[in-house]
Amino acid sequence: MGKNKQLSLHILEVTMVALLFLLVADCRPQNGRRLTIMPDVKLEIQPNDVTISNGFVNVTLSKPDGLITGISYGGINNILDTNLVETDRGYWISVWNLTGHGTARKQLSATSFEIISNNGNTTEISFKRIWNSSQTDEPPLDFDRRIVMGRDTPGFYTYAMVERSKEYPPTIIQQLNVVFKLQDMFHYMAVSDERQRVMPTQEDREKGKVLGFKEAVLLTNPANPDLKGEVDDKYFYANDNINDKVHGWVCSNPPVGFWMINPSNEFRTGGPFKQDLTSHVGPTVLSVFFSTHYAGEDLAIKFQHGESWKKVVGPVFVYLNSDASAKENPSVLWNDAKKRMNQEVASWPYEFPLSQDYIKSNQRGTVTGQLFVNDWFTNKRDVPASNAYIGLAPPGDAGSWQIENKGYQFWTKTDSNGNFIIKNVISGTYNLYATVPGFIGDYKYAPIVKVTPGSSIKLGSLVYKPPRNGATLWEIGVPDRTAAEFFIPNPPPQYKVHKYQNNSESIFKQYGLWEQYSFLYPKRDLVYNVATSKYSRDWFFAHVTRNVGNNKYEATTWSILFSLGNVNKASNYTLQLALAAAHESELHVRVNDEKAREPVFTTGLIGGSNAIARHGIHGLYWLYSIGIQGNLLVKGPNTIFLTQTNADLTAFNGVLYDYLRLEGPH
Repeated sequence: MGKNKQLSLHILEVTMVALLFLLVADCRPQNGRRLTIMPDVKLEIQPNDVTISNGFVNVTLSKPDGLITGISYGGINNILDTNLVETDRGYWISVWNLTGHGTARKQLSATSFEIISNNGNTTEISFKRIWNSSQTDEPPLDFDRRIVMGRDTPGFYTYAMVERSKEYPPTIIQQLNVVFKLQDMFHYMAVSDERQRVMPTQEDREKGKVLGFKEAVLLTNPANPDLKGEVDDKYFYANDNINDKVHGWVCSNPPVGFWMINPSNEFRTGGPFKQDLTSHVGPTVLSVFFSTHYAGEDLAIKFQHGESWKKVVGPVFVYLNSDASAKENPSVLWNDAKKRMNQEVASWPYEFPLSQDYIKSNQRGTVTGQLFVNDWFTNKRDVPASNAYIGLAPPGDAGSWQIENKGYQFWTKTDSNGNFIIKNVISGTYNLYATVPGFIGDYKYAPIVKVTPGSSIKLGSLVYKPPRNGATLWEIGVPDRTAAEFFIPNPPPQYKVHKYQNNSESIFKQYGLWEQYSFLYPKRDLVYNVATSKYSRDWFFAHVTRNVGNNKYEATTWSILFSLGNVNKASNYTLQLALAAAHESELHVRVNDEKAREPVFTTGLIGGSNAIARHGIHGLYWLYSIGIQGNLLVKGPNTIFLTQTNADLTAFNGVLYDYLRLEGPH
């Protein structure tokens, strides 16, 4: 062979080796794109910690505790806050109490470590704890927390098997979360296309003024002067479960994103409309699995003595990405995180988890059908239930899914023709439930639906007949389980408007809106005339107390004026009263006599959602079909009085109305 040809071959070989070296050595993702050749996943075990790495990311955990102490990626040695002690950076945490004792917050710290798999392609490790009666400061739960990393994945997965033995003491579990606390170089936060922005810092909060509750702080001297006068409150960034699939933070230098991706809600409590926290100043990133937020103690998981329980929670995915253009436009990384989220959702249920308790796709079933609505007043025929939420949840009463907290739930939306397909349902016994926009109440398919592995259950045509006792005489609002269509004021002038990308979707995500009721109605309460008023202009979004000064509040009474041409004295009329939320409220209904000793109806003391204070336009849904005797009504002008009677030294007692409708005689 000639020397020139040999030289050429040698140069080619050197070039190929160099290219291969570069591919392996520099495997940081750009916009989540995968490189052709990936290094193996490596597991390094030291006396007090364990590290998993794959060329994209390194994750270090304490051993045997299983607390995440370090995450390195994209030129950042540790994304987690190194100013905190190692045990307070990345962890699972429970809020709980033993019956009759106070509430406690406790990290789920393990006592044993185990390698489940380590084959170069995937590493899965386990951190376990078995509770015993001597652990009085620990929630009486057993758990097996897992971390999983793949060779071509810019991030890692975490999931847990949580259970209790029937011998364990009575317990109330109020929260279960995964928490990550990041370095303060992360300044940009995104929880939706609209709610993403440059954020204040924890130091800004510490220098600010605490307002009506500890989470809300007026920024008096922030490092970024554009934020002065704004209120920071973690509840601004809460999301419904159906919308909380990805959220996180962006660092501009170096340009790195840290994202929490929730590929499924099947293991969360409270159904699709349950609201919960996402990210907030810290910077802090959460995935909340169980909580009482926006619901109250109805969603606390209460265990009695002799009750056993097990649930698989997760996996959720911690995704990291980088792109040089994110220095100027952080939304680049948000958009990439959304793409990755769609991939994760499409991959659910995952095939990689190795726990025998995690149910794979071949062990699940499918339920299909078509839902119609029959409301004789609006249409004499059955009409397709378009865009309805329909799902399977443990057996119960209609609507019980919104306070269900121990099992799994599987939800989807119907198409324009009312067709639905609920995929990947874990074997078990369920009821089928639905809620249809534009119609009050909750649908329940009476027969039990029993799903077995590989089953394909066809329910055929189903018909929902929403509550109705007579023809509509008048209505206020839109039956959509929220108060979003009503009048929402600007915040008090002493608080700067909290700006997002645009304010149309989140106009209610402002501090102090409830205070504006006392400003708009300082002496007399709201009066609504069904003939001339418009609910978007004249019906205040929250029926709250009136501030009369010196931290004193008084009950308020709203009046609905309407006229009847004829009255059937011998028949009953019906007031359909749908509430989008309630907080420590008691609502009285009176007809044509505001001073009547006994109301026609009272809700009793209801609600613990705190949705008004937490900028939630809905909480738990309540529906009352209230009978009104015809002899209480008169021909001509009439008035229904709604009194929120509980005014217990707070501005937050009140209700959010969803929809009101007066129906004629049966």
